[in-house]
Amino acid sequence: MNEYFAGLTTEEINQDTLMIDECTTEQMLQLLNMEDAKVPAAVAAEIPQIMKAIDILHHVLKNGGRMFYIGAGTSGRMGVLDASECPPTFGIDPMLVQGHIAGGDIALRLAVEGFEDNAEEGIALIERCGVTKNDVVVGITASGSAAFVIAGLERAAEIGAATIGVVNNKNSKLEGVCNICIAPVTGPEVIMGSTRLKAGSAQKLVLNMLTTCTMVKLGKTYNNLMVDLKASNIKLYDRSIRIIKAATDVDTDTAGNYLERASMSCKLAIMMIKTGLDAREAEQALNECDGSLKAAIRTFSKVV
Repeated sequence: MNEYFAGLTTEEINQDTLMIDECTTEQMLQLLNMEDAKVPAAVAAEIPQIMKAIDILHHVLKNGGRMFYIGAGTSGRMGVLDASECPPTFGIDPMLVQGHIAGGDIALRLAVEGFEDNAEEGIALIERCGVTKNDVVVGITASGSAAFVIAGLERAAEIGAATIGVVNNKNSKLEGVCNICIAPVTGPEVIMGSTRLKAGSAQKLVLNMLTTCTMVKLGKTYNNLMVDLKASNIKLYDRSIRIIKAATDVDTDTAGNYLERASMSCKLAIMMIKTGLDAREAEQALNECDGSLKAAIRTFSKVV
């Protein structure tokens, strides 16, 4: 028996769910809900480390670098999920925040066994992605032992990239190979070792924090409005209209008119309404303020 795995919190037997196979449906649900309620506190305990990671991410992305998630199984899927939601939410280039899973895209739908133990593939992934010293790599592994992730982080560090680890055990193998280690310990799973449960939930909360706070710091929101979204479908067009109205107090027709004039850019439309600038002038003002709508509005107001 491997002593490392035997010592993992995520591999322990949960004493509170021992008889789950004898529970009614309601009792099972209550047990799951009781265990899930422990997740937010575990994440909250890691806020000091998450803060450090966000500061690194903000610095890297602000200066032209990229963010890469790497993981296997549930952990890899969480990274791909978070990365894939960033372009529609924050209007960024899909290559800015990338998610990669051991075994490739097929592993998003099917369990591809063995790839998490493939250190060579972790190294090869970093090299295929063209990771540089200007980038940051976030490795995710519940056990902290996935060779694919550890080797990928080690290779990234050799190149000079910043490295962040997300794990669900303290004193893991992952901790020694990254600049910042975020380790929300959620305890033994309802079903022994099934880290798609509490551990996976904690990972999703952490990744939400990493990208959301980084994007806010990059000026991708106005107050708490996602102003950098592009109105690329009916739902997002409707949301854009509501965001413009909330930010400017104009009516629906005016919001739609400005959105059209701004080539479906919600942020640009708000800038035009708030400042009276035309599309070209508003875009130039935003660029001068690194894309921060609030800063651009304040700067123009001072000039006037």
